[in-house]
Amino acid sequence: MQLSALLLGGVAAGAIAAAPASAQEQPGESAPPEEAAPATGADTIVVTARRREERLIDVPVAVSSFSGEQLAERGALDITDIAQSVPNVTLESSRATNSTLSAFIRGIGQQDPVSGFEQGVGIYLDDVYLNRPQAAVLDIYDVERIEVLRGPQGTLYGRNTIGGAVKYVTSQLPQEFSFKARATYGTYDQAEAVISASAPLGDIVRIGGSVARLSRGGFGDNLTLGTENYNKDIWAGRASLEIGGHGEPVLIRISGDYTRDKSLQRGGHRLIPGLVSGAPVLDDVYDTRGGLDDPRQDVEAYGLSMNISADLGAGLTLRSISAWRKDDSIGPIDFDALPAVDLDVPGAYYNEQISQEFQLLYDDGGPLTGLLGLYYLDASADTLFDVRIFTTFAGLTAYTAAEVDTETYAIFGDFTYDLTERLSLSVGGRYTWDERTASILRQNYLGGGSPIFGGAGVPFGAPSTDFDGSREFRKFTPRASISFMPTPNHNIYASYSQGFKGGGFDPRGVGSNAPAATPGAPTDEEIAEFLSFAPEQVDSYEIGYKGSLMGGRLNVAVAGFYADYTDVQIPGSVACTIMVGEPPEPTPSFCGVVSNAGKATFKGLELEASARLGGGFNLSGSLGYIDAQYDEYITNIGNTPTDVAEHRKVQNTPKWTASGTASYTAPLGSGDLYLGTTVSYRSKTYQFEIPNPYLDQSGYALVDASVVYTAPGDRWSIGLYGRNLFDKQYKTSGYTFVATDPTTGEIETANGQPIPTLGPEGTLTAFYGNPRQVFVTATLKY
Repeated sequence: MQLSALLLGGVAAGAIAAAPASAQEQPGESAPPEEAAPATGADTIVVTARRREERLIDVPVAVSSFSGEQLAERGALDITDIAQSVPNVTLESSRATNSTLSAFIRGIGQQDPVSGFEQGVGIYLDDVYLNRPQAAVLDIYDVERIEVLRGPQGTLYGRNTIGGAVKYVTSQLPQEFSFKARATYGTYDQAEAVISASAPLGDIVRIGGSVARLSRGGFGDNLTLGTENYNKDIWAGRASLEIGGHGEPVLIRISGDYTRDKSLQRGGHRLIPGLVSGAPVLDDVYDTRGGLDDPRQDVEAYGLSMNISADLGAGLTLRSISAWRKDDSIGPIDFDALPAVDLDVPGAYYNEQISQEFQLLYDDGGPLTGLLGLYYLDASADTLFDVRIFTTFAGLTAYTAAEVDTETYAIFGDFTYDLTERLSLSVGGRYTWDERTASILRQNYLGGGSPIFGGAGVPFGAPSTDFDGSREFRKFTPRASISFMPTPNHNIYASYSQGFKGGGFDPRGVGSNAPAATPGAPTDEEIAEFLSFAPEQVDSYEIGYKGSLMGGRLNVAVAGFYADYTDVQIPGSVACTIMVGEPPEPTPSFCGVVSNAGKATFKGLELEASARLGGGFNLSGSLGYIDAQYDEYITNIGNTPTDVAEHRKVQNTPKWTASGTASYTAPLGSGDLYLGTTVSYRSKTYQFEIPNPYLDQSGYALVDASVVYTAPGDRWSIGLYGRNLFDKQYKTSGYTFVATDPTTGEIETANGQPIPTLGPEGTLTAFYGNPRQVFVTATLKY
């Protein structure tokens, strides 16, 4: 990939948001009457949800925004923490990893991180799209704000924002010298340090950077390996060079970031005894017995971007966003969480991308505003893994090497026209050309793992998948909204938007299993049809109200939505049978299965509100309700397509989400004291489409609190934070390889225990959210 050509080709770029965003208004003096001019100043929430700076109240989209100051007050540690306060949103570390992100918004997302499948929620770092979920659990430091856009964002943000988008925005460098140091120490030997500094090199040139060391001991132990489980071991850094800005007509911002995560692999907690060994269920849910430790987990992610913005005059601004990113992730997954090989998977992910986006914005203060844009993405994703299974053949390994390349072009536009002083109409659309190219090899080994991961297995038979192919997808995604603002501080809107998630090829599929006109001898075309899946699409309708009442002391956002979800992609991995030995015997193995299973509808309500009660007291909260259900879910039962929708659930989508934060700010000496507590609630969550009484998490609540003292002039502060104060144990994800009824999904049992489908011990393992953590953070600014 030609990084230098890409960066030199960027000639204009996106503006960096200059005003701080806050999901909750700050305490202040008495405000002007409600019907006065629109609220402006330090309390104004500014976002870039429509790729331009706007007051949050003006945007006809459901958006939550959290400032860096607010995140610091709450003690947020990484990007997943914000999900507690946003309705109908799930953000979690993916199963056995610390840094791969599983994201769901309004029922749409992607849990499986392998290369053949796209995310349903777009993750953006300073307007750069992260094409893969590896290394996307971004730690919070030097952040200006985080925005969460709910509902499809296909027009302005492109494919794979079918559920929504999460935008991580870092801070622009100040014009004067600055220095900030933050140190944290807490339970489980949590020890963190972040040092940031910047300095001017002249009147228009500034340079700055940050170094972060983030570490924590494990919440539990690996009793087989004698190591910690759920620990954290990260080094990270960012650096940037800025030219212009701060009133200059041109701003050039060149940024680089680097993260190295050498945390140990997260081992799962078995929910059933070993069905052969009799190993009991451990008392501590953060303990594990998994014996697989090769390769050692190691995640390295880094990237460069150049963001340029040029004011051309006459209301025109030209932007360019150029970026290159790369991440490598290797590590072991011991599915069965037992010492011996029963179902073990060493794996590696190698991702690289370049992207280029141009935007031409128009805003001359008249009734018409908008932008035109071009976007290009070239990305490669390589996935390598063994699936090592104990069988009567002294171990059977299915080795898979899959390379999936994506090349995308898009042209888009979005315009708003003020029909009257109070009524405005917005329309937009995006046309996307998408090409997916896949090379998939699957080779079986006997007697041990593949040599790629240091195993001593012997190749057995011809590859069961040896596939090369490509598919093209083209899609137009429109958007339209109408807003009525009876006063500048009230917005009633209705919108329609469409999104789609790209199609592709299942990198774990077994080509030899493809249905064929000649049994056992599928053609290349039949294999391609078997391994491929089509894009999915959602049509979303939303009505909402955003208001600033009581002179800005009360802010409310209410949204109701309805979405039609079609060609829903259901990726999965199941036990299958291959013929092994002489004479050949049917032997359990591992197969990927993916389909466009059917249709779903989502409808729901969302409420967000914040209030300044006076005397330093503040309240804020959110409430989300979603009725998510499959209307059609086609699966093959005995080679007969069968609709099992009534027995399937939408995964990672609780019906109810809620949060409430109460805070008090008051002078203390010559400084300020902040006291705050947050309670968040999530109702029952299904981990997969098939309900599983072992893995599914019943409703639960979490309680956090913080006490922060800030010295005069904000020169230093010290805070005490408590997360999950009541030490609630709750499942966030898991693995299951046990027999189920093909129609109802009910787990089948023998002698009172589930029947294993891969490995004789049975795999039902769970991963849990963080236990109670208490930590102190001190910050020094200069």
